Amino acid sequence: MRATLRWAHADLRAHRGQSVFVVLASAGIIASLLLAVALFSYAANPWQRIFTQSQGAHVWLHTRVAADMGTLSELDGVAGVSGPYRTGQATLESRGVRANVALRAAGTRPPEIARPLVTEGNWLDTQAEGLVLESSLARVLWAEPGDTLTVAGSDGTARTLRVAGVAEAAEPRYRPGGEPGIGWVLPGTLDRIAPRSTSHSVGLRLDDPDDTDFTVQQAVTLLGADRVAQVTKWQQARAEAGGDERLLGQLFAVFGLGALLAAALAASGAISARIRGQLRDISILKAIGFTPGQVVRGFLVQHLAFALLGVTLGTAAIALLGARIPGPIGEAAGVWQDLPGHTALMIGVPSGAVLLIATATSLAAWRAGRVPPVPVARAALPSAAPMTGLGRRALGMGVPPALVLGWRAAFPRRPRTLITVARLALPLLMITVALVAWSTLDMFRSRPADVGVPAALTVRAEQPGSLTGQDLQRALTAPPDVAAVHPGVEVAALVPGQTGTITLRGLGTARAPYPFTVVEGRPADGPDEAVAGQGLLDLLDVRVGDWVRMTVEGRPQILHIVGRSIEPEAGGRVISTTIDTLEERDPALRPDFYHLVLRPGAEPRAVSSALAEAAGGALEIRETPNPADRLEPARGVIAALVGVLALIGLTELLTVIGTGVRDRGRDLLALKAIGLTPRQISSAIVAAAGFTALLAAGIGTGLGVLSGSWLVDTQGRSSGMGAGIAHVPPTLLLASVMAGAVLGAVAAAAVPATRTARRRLADSLTETL
Repeated sequence: MRATLRWAHADLRAHRGQSVFVVLASAGIIASLLLAVALFSYAANPWQRIFTQSQGAHVWLHTRVAADMGTLSELDGVAGVSGPYRTGQATLESRGVRANVALRAAGTRPPEIARPLVTEGNWLDTQAEGLVLESSLARVLWAEPGDTLTVAGSDGTARTLRVAGVAEAAEPRYRPGGEPGIGWVLPGTLDRIAPRSTSHSVGLRLDDPDDTDFTVQQAVTLLGADRVAQVTKWQQARAEAGGDERLLGQLFAVFGLGALLAAALAASGAISARIRGQLRDISILKAIGFTPGQVVRGFLVQHLAFALLGVTLGTAAIALLGARIPGPIGEAAGVWQDLPGHTALMIGVPSGAVLLIATATSLAAWRAGRVPPVPVARAALPSAAPMTGLGRRALGMGVPPALVLGWRAAFPRRPRTLITVARLALPLLMITVALVAWSTLDMFRSRPADVGVPAALTVRAEQPGSLTGQDLQRALTAPPDVAAVHPGVEVAALVPGQTGTITLRGLGTARAPYPFTVVEGRPADGPDEAVAGQGLLDLLDVRVGDWVRMTVEGRPQILHIVGRSIEPEAGGRVISTTIDTLEERDPALRPDFYHLVLRPGAEPRAVSSALAEAAGGALEIRETPNPADRLEPARGVIAALVGVLALIGLTELLTVIGTGVRDRGRDLLALKAIGLTPRQISSAIVAAAGFTALLAAGIGTGLGVLSGSWLVDTQGRSSGMGAGIAHVPPTLLLASVMAGAVLGAVAAAAVPATRTARRRLADSLTETL
C-alpha cells in the first residue's frame, strides 16, 4: 500500500495539468448539476417558492365580527401572526370583466408574515389612493399597475381605484365563480368602500405544519365558533396549484435525468481519458513488479481524491456564490436555499456524483490493471487506418491537406470514435429537446388556436337588463375585430355506468361550426357527431369512430365520436358537438355563453372594452384561459438549462480535444517529418475537432427534434390535452445551435492545436512508447 501511495503521489506531481483539469471538470459538473436542481426546485413548485419567500401563513381565519385575536400568538406551535386585517367585500370591474374581491386594510409597509410579493408596480402609498391585487385576480381582470378599476362596495356605490401593484400570495388562487379574490387597500380606502364591514382576517404561521388541524381547533375555540366564518389551510392552496406543479415537475424531471446522464458521461470520459493517456506508465509499473491490484488501487485512490476535491469545490461555489449569479439562475439558487429538501439535495447530489465517479474510475482502473507490461506494444500497433482512395483523390483535387488530415483524424474507423461522438451529441440532444419545449410554449402564446383555444373572449349575458337573442348577436359582432361569434352551452353528463361525470359541450351551429383543433379524424359536421379530448377517450376506453352513450339530466344522449380534438380544459374529459345536436334532445335549450374569435392581430383587451362600453356594463366578458399561463415559469428555467447543458458539453469537448491530440502524437511527429508546417498541423487538429463536433451536432440535433416532439406529445397525452401539440423550432434556430457547437469546438481546439504544433520533435519521441 505504501508503494501504491508513493506512486500515486509521484504521478500527481508529474501530471499536474491533467490533475487540475480533472478536478476542475468535476467541480464544474457538480456546480452544473446543483444549479439544475436549484432551477427545477424553483420552477416546478411555484406555490412552495412563494410560500417560502413570503413567510406564508399555514392557516387563515376569517371572522364575521371583530374578535380578540391578540391571544392567538400565545397558542402553542404558533411562530408568527399576520394581521388581523379588517376586510370588506366588493365587486371589481375592468373592461367588462367582473370579479368579487375581499379587500384587506393594510399599512404602507408589507407585513413580515404572509408578506405579499410585489411583482409589478409598488406597494400601497399614502400619497395616492391605490389598490394592490393578487396576481391571479389581476390576470382575470386584465389589470396592470396604473389601470383604473370600478369598485362597488356593500352599499352599491361605484368608485374608481388606481391599481398600484400586483402581488403574489401563497393563498388559494382566484377562479371565476369561486371564492372572492384578494386585494389590499389602505384603512381609509376600505372605510369609504365598505364602511359597515366588521369582518377580519388573520394568518397564523406554525412551527410544525403537521399541527395545522390541532392549531385550528385551538384557534376556533379561543375565538368562538360562532364568530369564525371560514378557515383556509395551506394544504388547500397547495392542492389547487398541484396540477401545474405536476405538469412542470414531469417536464423538468426528464430534463434533470438528461442533464445527470450527460454529466455522468462527461465525468467518466475525463477520467477514462486520463487513464488511457498513462498506458505507458502502467506498463512500466507492471514491468518493475506492480500487481494489477496495486495499479487499480492507485488509480482509485487518485481519482477518488480528485472527485472529493472537485465535488467540494463545486458545492462550496454554489453554496457561497450561487445566489450572486445574475439573472434567473442566481435568483433560483438564492431561493432554493430556503426551500424544503435543500440540505438533502446539497448532500445527496454530490454524494451520488462521487459514487458515479468511483464507478467510472473502477471500470477504467480495471482496464488499466489488464494492460500488458510491454511498453513498446502501443507503438507497434498502427494508430490509424491507411489513407482511403477518397482522401487521395481529395488531395489530388487540391483540397487543403489540413481538411483531409482533419477528416481522417476525426473518423479513424475505431469503435471509440462512435463513443466520443455519442458523448458530445447527448448535451446537444438535451439542448434541442429544451428548444422544442420552448417553441411549443411560444406556439401556445402566439397561436392559441393550434392548441384548442381559437376563441380569445367568452361573453355571458346574465346581468339584469342584458341583451338577448338577435340584439345580443348584433352587439357581439359589431366590433370590427370580431371575426366570428359562436354560441355555446356546457352541461355535466354521467358516463356509462354512472361512475363519474364528464363535460358535454355544444359549440357553434351546423351552419357556422366552431373551429375545433382536430388532430385525428375529422370535425363534427353531421347529426349526432362529436369530437372528444384525449382524457375522455382514455376515461371511457374508446377510440375515434366509436359511439358513446351518456346521461344528461336524466335523458340519454348518444354521440358518434368522429375526431379527437386538443382540449386544454378539464383534463381533456370533454366531448363537444354542435348546439343544434343538443337542441334536438332539449328544444328549450338556450346558449349560456358566446365564444368570440378575433381577427389576426386584434387586441382582446380593446375588444373587451368596446363591448363593455357598447353594452353599458350588462355583459360579463372574460379572456379565455390559455394553457401557456400555467407553464410560463418554465421559460426562464429552460433558458438556464440550456446554459447548464452547454457547460457540460464544453467540459466533454475539452476532454475529447485533449484525448485526440494525445492519441495522435505519433501522427503529428510523422507530419512534421514529411514537411508540414506548424500552421498546417494546427489546422488539421482544429479541423478534426470541427468535423467531430459537426457530426455530433447533426446527430444530437436530429435526435433531439424527434425526442423533444415525442416527449411533449407524451406529456400532452398524459395530461389529457392530447398529442399533436409539439412544435419544432425554426430551422434557422437549429442551424444556429449546430453552428455554435462547431464554432465552439474550433475555438476550444485552437489553443491546444497551436501548442502541439510548436512542440519540438524530441519532445514527441516519448509518445512513440
